[in-house]
Amino acid sequence: MSAHSTHPDGTRDGGGISVSVVGGGVGGLTTALSLLHRGIDAHVYEQAAALSEVGAGVQISPNASRVLHGLGLAEDLERTGVKPVALHQRRWDDGRTLARSPQAGPLEAAFGFPHYLMHRADLLAALARRLPAERLHLRHRLTGLTDHGDHVEARFANGARAAADVLVGADGIHSPTRAALFGPEHPRFTGCVAYRGLVPAERLRGLGLEVTTQLWMGPRAHFVHYFVGGGRLVNFVAIIERDSWTRESWTDRRDVAEALAAFEGWHPQVRAIIEAVDETYLWALFDRAPLRRWSAGRVTLLGDACHAMLPFMAQGAAMAVEDAATLAARLAAAQAGPRRDLAAVLPAALLQYEAARLPRTSRLQAMSTANKTEFHLPDGPGQAERDARMSEGVPGMSLQALAWVYGHDAAA
Repeated sequence: MSAHSTHPDGTRDGGGISVSVVGGGVGGLTTALSLLHRGIDAHVYEQAAALSEVGAGVQISPNASRVLHGLGLAEDLERTGVKPVALHQRRWDDGRTLARSPQAGPLEAAFGFPHYLMHRADLLAALARRLPAERLHLRHRLTGLTDHGDHVEARFANGARAAADVLVGADGIHSPTRAALFGPEHPRFTGCVAYRGLVPAERLRGLGLEVTTQLWMGPRAHFVHYFVGGGRLVNFVAIIERDSWTRESWTDRRDVAEALAAFEGWHPQVRAIIEAVDETYLWALFDRAPLRRWSAGRVTLLGDACHAMLPFMAQGAAMAVEDAATLAARLAAAQAGPRRDLAAVLPAALLQYEAARLPRTSRLQAMSTANKTEFHLPDGPGQAERDARMSEGVPGMSLQALAWVYGHDAAA
């Protein structure tokens, strides 16, 4: 049995709630830190031998940076994050501007917290530095769990076991926690694959790139690039439509020439960024239909385990961060209540967390899916109508329209 354990009556020494978090990604680490910040005992169990990320960018919008600043990460985000001055949406072939929406200063002024572009590995490292070493357990792959009514026991492939008052599955789109709760279910291939890469910014100096998020729209494809790593790297995501994905792995190293061929005829800037990369990875993009419920008894889900979405609203990581803050707030309220009611209070707190989060994440899932159509229109009347509409101002991109996303306080 792990040192992280509960008494038979479900209480711990000191009378506090204990939580096992399965998964050491952005959502899992933010959950553990949010719980510890509120005086709740938490341990993270990660299947990998080390915390690592294949090179990829992540956007931390004000709704997420609010949470991360509150956990003490402001200095880390300022050092390794990049604040884009605008979202610049452009046409695939001639580079014509379709729309330009201010970010950086205006977003921070409107919502109180910055918008950052980051290397996901930098964010993960910043979170891990805040987590006490004894709270992170690597090489722990979940193989089963049992909700005993007064505590939950997790079992791992290395023979270890851990008991806690609550178990949180922050273990990704292929979540074994979700499978244990609700049975096996396969994520849906969305018909999109993405070439991803990181290019040293020095190699692209001749392009005179602005510090913006640039999104190029074309027939059945789009291309996004922005600075990360404190401005030392340019992250790109080159997304194309594909009818099927038959490989077992959902990420493969691929030849740069293959990515270039997929973007034949695109603007020279797009092709120059692809040409400058040393290696590129091809990712199949999966999502899943919104779940009807995330929780059962003392077990709940978080992040991609319950609301995996296309990255076309740049809110996947932000939603996991928000989940963590909301869950910690609900469990802190439960911990402050009478201990004799814990057996009823904890499952109720998880249902309150789910009820607070499910409508919001489902709405963003739907919007992300809709953007696939919007970004990939073939040249023709529909595309011309979209471009004309965007030139008049992108619907939903005004500060007032974004307030429901960026102004949200997940811990309130």
